[in-house]
Amino acid sequence: MKKTLQRTLMRGATVGTVGLSATALLLTGCGAAPEAGGSASGGATSSDYTACMVSDSGGFDDKSFNQSSHEGLLAAQKDLGIKINAVQSKADTDYDPNLRSMVSGGCKITVTVGFLLGDATKAIATANPNSKFAIVDYQDPTFPSNVKPIIYDTAQAAFLAGYLSAATSKTGKVATFGGVNIPTVTIFMDGFADGVKYFNEKKGKSVQVLGWDKDKQDGSFVGDFKQVDKGKVLTQGFLDQGADIVMPVAGPVGSGAGAAINEAKAKGSDAKLVWVDSDGYLTAPDYKSVLLTSVMKTMSTAVETVIKDDKDGKFDPTPYIGTLDNGGVALAPFHDLDSAVSADTKSELDQLKKDIISGAVKVESKASPKK
Repeated sequence: MKKTLQRTLMRGATVGTVGLSATALLLTGCGAAPEAGGSASGGATSSDYTACMVSDSGGFDDKSFNQSSHEGLLAAQKDLGIKINAVQSKADTDYDPNLRSMVSGGCKITVTVGFLLGDATKAIATANPNSKFAIVDYQDPTFPSNVKPIIYDTAQAAFLAGYLSAATSKTGKVATFGGVNIPTVTIFMDGFADGVKYFNEKKGKSVQVLGWDKDKQDGSFVGDFKQVDKGKVLTQGFLDQGADIVMPVAGPVGSGAGAAINEAKAKGSDAKLVWVDSDGYLTAPDYKSVLLTSVMKTMSTAVETVIKDDKDGKFDPTPYIGTLDNGGVALAPFHDLDSAVSADTKSELDQLKKDIISGAVKVESKASPKK
């Protein structure tokens, strides 16, 4: 399974957001039954096969992990000729009924997106052993054998982003904040902070990280993935304290950070933004002019591959773990701000990536996936 994913991961992280066809009913709130019926056994023909997806409350237009995962479902529909069904959850209370609707509607495999769906996925999968499930960004050793986790060691790529941010900062202060204090958020913040620390050690500098204390596992959080205005307020607070690079780890709330930095730029600031999950240059183009880089998880390709394997009768509950080595996580290009990154820093990042892959540089987080 791992080899299959490695071969296909770098086909591209972004498929492009397109509309669902008549065979792909996109719903909001509690889901209706998908079109295709039957059991969840593999090896079905394309016409018999329906793959489904349930978002968390961020929805499929979050410019982040829900959107990227959904693009993988759309790619599977196009490339494999299958039917799909997707439902957007409006609140946490929608997870259980949305999952039940997928099972009752005959989905061959249902992909759930995000840490917040972990408990509901486990409960529904346990109650329906003949249905297959995959879950993005959640791992539980007590999952039944019909669940495949799709998880990422994002601390590795975030480490590179932290080093880059420290090297690029002109004020000697950078910042990060999260949506909710959960492992799939704090793993970014841990990696970012350690990348800054590593830069300081190598260069004899003292760049500060605002918003996160790795040792205490505490910092600045919005409290959810919805309050864009609060993300803007937090970012403005960091800018007021002197930070000139901010990495929000908060799904759609990252737009608030981008808006604050755009406004600061209009007033003469040189502040920059680091996006997460997807390449923000593509998914959040309003912030192109201030986007330094993105810490990417190639979720779309992994989702499509898991669906293909199940359709081909090759479902495997072994967790897929995205790393720098297999291309599951990566640092995005610098795009319009390429000239803001020195040649020396680019060279150092290339070597640092190699050192992380080889194990010469250890990147560790309490939230790192268990192999």
